[in-house]
Amino acid sequence: MKIKNIKYSLLLSILFFQGYSQKGSIEKAERQYDNYAYVDAITTYEKVANKGYKDEKMFQQLGNAYYFKAELPKAVKWYDELFEQYPAQKPEYYYRYSQALKSVGNYAKADKMLEQFNAKNGNDSRGVLFKNNKNYLEEIKANSGRFSVSNAGINSPFSDYGSSFLGDKLVFASARDTGGVTKKVFKWNNQAFTNLYCAEVKPNGEIGKPERFVRKINSRFNESSAVFTQDKKTMYFTRNNFIGGKKGKDTNNKTLLKLYKATLINGVWDDVIELPFNSNEYSVAHPALSVDENVLYFASDMPGTLGQSDLFKVDIKADGTYGAPVNLGSQINTEGRETFPFISDENELYFSSDGHPGLGGLDVFVIRMEENITYNKVLNVGSSVNSNQDDFAFIINSDTRKGYFTSNREGGKGFDDIYKFTELTKLKYEQTITGVVTDLESGSILPGAKVSLYDENFKPIKEVVADEKGQYSLPLAIGRTYYIRGDKENYLTKEVAVNLRSFSESTDYPIVLEKFIKPIAVGTDLAKTLDIPIVYFDLDKSDIRKDAAFELAKVIVVMQQFPEMKIDVRSHTDSRQSAEYNQKLSDKRAKATIAWLVKNGIDSTRLIGKGYGESELVNQCADGVKCSEKEHQANRRSEFIIVSMK
Repeated sequence: MKIKNIKYSLLLSILFFQGYSQKGSIEKAERQYDNYAYVDAITTYEKVANKGYKDEKMFQQLGNAYYFKAELPKAVKWYDELFEQYPAQKPEYYYRYSQALKSVGNYAKADKMLEQFNAKNGNDSRGVLFKNNKNYLEEIKANSGRFSVSNAGINSPFSDYGSSFLGDKLVFASARDTGGVTKKVFKWNNQAFTNLYCAEVKPNGEIGKPERFVRKINSRFNESSAVFTQDKKTMYFTRNNFIGGKKGKDTNNKTLLKLYKATLINGVWDDVIELPFNSNEYSVAHPALSVDENVLYFASDMPGTLGQSDLFKVDIKADGTYGAPVNLGSQINTEGRETFPFISDENELYFSSDGHPGLGGLDVFVIRMEENITYNKVLNVGSSVNSNQDDFAFIINSDTRKGYFTSNREGGKGFDDIYKFTELTKLKYEQTITGVVTDLESGSILPGAKVSLYDENFKPIKEVVADEKGQYSLPLAIGRTYYIRGDKENYLTKEVAVNLRSFSESTDYPIVLEKFIKPIAVGTDLAKTLDIPIVYFDLDKSDIRKDAAFELAKVIVVMQQFPEMKIDVRSHTDSRQSAEYNQKLSDKRAKATIAWLVKNGIDSTRLIGKGYGESELVNQCADGVKCSEKEHQANRRSEFIIVSMK
């Protein structure tokens, strides 16, 4: 009995120790998670999870740890567990889960998660973008295959990213070991802090051996994403909140990112200064310059940010001072991450986002910059630049169509790798729409018709004339609202709104014009000539609806124009109900119509009429034949036949 009790006590002690150990491990992992030590948190969480321990917060943070560390395929496993065990989650988890699912190619389930995300958080622009672009994969496919991509040949087993042009050199950030006695480690991914490196780009496209950029720029902490002016005398770059030998922190004890400027003085990069719109309470990073170098673009999570990080711009004034940061707005920024801007010499803004519909993780997008960028549509540049992982830091030489981008896709050498590319086909921003201008009544073509294009504010853009076949064509920018107006002598002007949201949409826009002057004679049906709706009675009713007064007033005007004209008012019903019922109903409708015309000034001697019930159907919808409401409606009509003009 005593031995049995000892064994029992020992078993309880083991179980208690295991339970205490799991609890302690969870608390330790949570501390590491909150401090952004994601690699250590992952290790701790996984050990606990592999023992069969289940906890909602653990699955959330384990999935998040991989998600934020950009290892999306590994995040899928834990988000699977989270939604299987605890399906009721906050909206953001549906979005993260969808992004992770894309990384393993499960777009069908990813779209379902996005639908649920939109249902739970309908005001979020990411959900709205998905709802309005359900065919986003077709659009991406249409933009794909335009790049020849290969490894840049400068990558290490660590993280290499964020390249920029400096003449015939490529400057980039790398976490490769610098060979020093001590090695600062970034707890996010247990890799060395990044420094800037520089490598020569040879005429054949090969890149020479990377060397560390100048010591004055590289500090003991992170430097990355530099941009240089065309005269190569000024650079802007990203650095941890660190200057003067001290590391700054925000109120939550986090070291953030800031932008710095350096000047080339006597061949040496010097005079490193912090830009005035930095803060110790938010990050500012990843600079880009406008074509004229008067505007600096960057990413930040400063107050006024729509999402996790947004793109901003600030004016660089002639005296060297800076304007106030301006958010680029909801056309570009979402509730997700927008980052790594780049302005091409053709004034295109390239950036990366996980808020716009993409293949997974961060995708590279582009929008053509104009005076008002909201006129244009953000376009996914397609694969093979974009993958189901993170793709970012895209730069391109507009003359050679060659460039570089960074990705953590499979098959790389390190955590992030730099890839080089050649753009084989330029992205189309415009789509040509075509159409034929025809006559409404006869269907005949109308050569010489004028077709005008207006912007969303009805400002004229272009005017063309339909050719001998009645055809016209006009170029339209994707994602922009236009109005197309058709005109021809003796015809009513016709105007239609057009907004092509993707290249996969139909581009056929026929224009049908209605004659302004229409010939009439004995036998003409004024209902057709005056475009009077065939139905102005409610079903099974003989009272004229209030909205029919306008239509019948057209008949009065014509009869007043031709005082000798006499009209036969004919009323018809559909085949529903009995033939006897329909005959009586149509008679009542004809009499009600005549009475309304007389009441409004038409002499009764000029009007005759009767009901025809269902005896003159215009289609096959007789008794016993199954028809749609639209088909039945075609039979419920009134006719105003001219029986005399003198």
